[in-house]
Amino acid sequence: MTNETLRDRVNAKIFPHPLDAWYAVAWDHEVTHKGILARTVAGRPMAIYRTESGRPVALADACWHRLAPLSMGKLVGADEVQCPYHGLRYNPAGRCTRLPAQETLNPSASVPSFPAVDRYRFVWVWPGDPAAADPDLIPDMHQMDDPAWAGDGLTIDAKCNYQLILDNLMDLTHEEFVHGSSLGQDELSQSEFTTRLESDNHVTVTRWMIDVEPAPFWAKNIRDRFPDFSGRVDRWQIIHYYAPSTICIDVGVAPTGTGAPEGDRSHGVNGYVMNTITPETERTSHYFWAFTRNYCLDSQKITTELRDGVQGVFREDEIMLQAQQDAIDANPDYAFYSLNIDAGGMWVRRILDRMLAAEGRLDDVPSGAPDDARALVGQEVPS
Repeated sequence: MTNETLRDRVNAKIFPHPLDAWYAVAWDHEVTHKGILARTVAGRPMAIYRTESGRPVALADACWHRLAPLSMGKLVGADEVQCPYHGLRYNPAGRCTRLPAQETLNPSASVPSFPAVDRYRFVWVWPGDPAAADPDLIPDMHQMDDPAWAGDGLTIDAKCNYQLILDNLMDLTHEEFVHGSSLGQDELSQSEFTTRLESDNHVTVTRWMIDVEPAPFWAKNIRDRFPDFSGRVDRWQIIHYYAPSTICIDVGVAPTGTGAPEGDRSHGVNGYVMNTITPETERTSHYFWAFTRNYCLDSQKITTELRDGVQGVFREDEIMLQAQQDAIDANPDYAFYSLNIDAGGMWVRRILDRMLAAEGRLDDVPSGAPDDARALVGQEVPS
């Protein structure tokens, strides 16, 4: 691949989404045996429900007969869906079990059934090759249901390509400018960071800000745990990207000089910003997020305050991301350019390129994609 083509790929503005991957389709409480949820994942409309025994099911949301949306139908018996138009019924495998006005079933009467599993408070679906759908490939989000952590989150219907959200989360210097009243401070863009390729599908970006004034968000949080706190802090942001679109961000502050950079965080407060982004279409995404913490676990008040506070922060991101997508669409001839702060996001794009190439959906694979960079695993990687 030429340098020109590589630059075009890394700086792509509308990025295709892999299909052979797990995507969160809903919070687990949204999927029930009382009704059918309609959701589009990676361009594929799905009808999602639970069987009477509690197993999640995801069927293509179009009846075999006349393509009526199955999500407009109803659940019948222990595990079947009935089409709202002519009453055809389908089991969890997508096979038709009943045709109207005839006893003989057409052997071709079926709809695609997508692998679906519960994990980490979400229902996940695999829109690609079912034979490749190994649940062990679901990214690690154990802080979502680990009793050592507490928290809550919401869903954003983001009006932008999923890659724009990944870019946003892989470079947090934007907090200085977009979230100035809550998370922002000058040291965000002034501090050094490292980018590390942990494996073929895992990248970390680490930033420490030593001996700084706590941003308003963190001043409140550390005083929730230590009411008498005053002074300066060491602040950390450790961003973990897992392919294709999950980003878990280890964040927190501790009083300066108490050992947090060396590994002792006991004098501060530690949270995880949990994000998993599901492409809906080329220009829309389902953005599931939560904020979890490992302190004051029994306080519902703190859980609610953190959820509502982070919701306000993310609303600022949502406005910016939609404006960015609108500008991309209005200026199709304008290019993206990358800065050193984009190092993590550029490695994300290389990993996604590799996944797309493996599915036969990308002819050229950029040099530096994971299979060409195994010698860099476990090391700091260049931008």
